[in-house]
Amino acid sequence: MITTGELKKGVTIELDGKLYQVLDYQHIKMGRGSAQVRLRLKDIRAGHIIERTFQAGDKFTRARLEQRPAQYLYTDGDLYHFMDTENFEQTALGKDVLGDAVSYLKDEMVVQLLKYGEEPIGVDLPITVDLKVVQTDPGFKGDTATGGNKPAQLETGLTVNVPLFVNTGDVIRVDTRTGQYIERVIS
Repeated sequence: MITTGELKKGVTIELDGKLYQVLDYQHIKMGRGSAQVRLRLKDIRAGHIIERTFQAGDKFTRARLEQRPAQYLYTDGDLYHFMDTENFEQTALGKDVLGDAVSYLKDEMVVQLLKYGEEPIGVDLPITVDLKVVQTDPGFKGDTATGGNKPAQLETGLTVNVPLFVNTGDVIRVDTRTGQYIERVIS
């Protein structure tokens, strides 16, 4: 069991017989009465997002997920194929199941395949991923009034804002939790 005080982003809970992943939570203290917790939850199987409010101190059943190291192999239409690195079993997951994770997947990348029982329900990405910039405009010194950022398209199709000194062909490190530029990787 897990209480509302122990919840954090990414935790998977069972609620009303369904699996939900916590996307966001807010602790709300009313003028009178007890505190409440508002949760944004993603139904892992159906893919839709709901918001629910609970009393502080409510308890939930934490879903027991098995994590297996898996290597991303290839994409076939809307299916993304992974191979378990221990027993070499292949698993295909749909784009709807993976969600935003598809923007960070590179060939031969190792991720954690999440299983609930025998059912694969998603992947857990590393915190940072190094991706190559395939297109960005040149940055010119003095053409900005603030710190200076520009959009850059990466090899996976993801677009992030990068500093002006980043050029096409550079490899940058991106935070998979926020989708933001961290640093340029010197190779």
